Amino acid sequence: MSEEHACTDPHHHVHDGAAYVQEVERACEQRGLRLTPIRAHALRLIGDADRPLKAYELLDQMKATHDAAAPPTVYRALDFLLEHGFIHKLASINAFVGCHHPGGEQHAVPFLICDRCHCATELEDEQIVGALDQRARALGFVPQAQTLEVHGLCAACAKQASAPEATDRG
Repeated sequence: MSEEHACTDPHHHVHDGAAYVQEVERACEQRGLRLTPIRAHALRLIGDADRPLKAYELLDQMKATHDAAAPPTVYRALDFLLEHGFIHKLASINAFVGCHHPGGEQHAVPFLICDRCHCATELEDEQIVGALDQRARALGFVPQAQTLEVHGLCAACAKQASAPEATDRG
């Protein structure tokens, strides 16, 4: 049985946007990449958010400090951050979250997405990713990317949803 990883903690997210940006800056230096001020600002906003951000929410926040921020600017920043594994895109809700390991290699991760509070938990579990890859290859399929998003209710929302039921039965 494998050890539980911090990323399986439902409360695990980017806790310090500034430290997150610094980690990405170090990774960019090591890889010979350029983290422009616009990219860094987008990254900081994503890191500071307590839930996934949609591109236009990000644009609205960026306009507060960058008058020239426009959709193409934001999308170019997001493309760069995605391409280099610093953020993840949640395809089912078309939103972005910070990667919990932005200094590491790009990796596939399943996400648990709460349909009520919209939190997203990065479930870094090599067994799940490996099992999907192995099963696909057994069928002769050559996987190039994985997106696994599970929708439902997080523990807090599920508890709130069941609380009235529990009192009704009493």
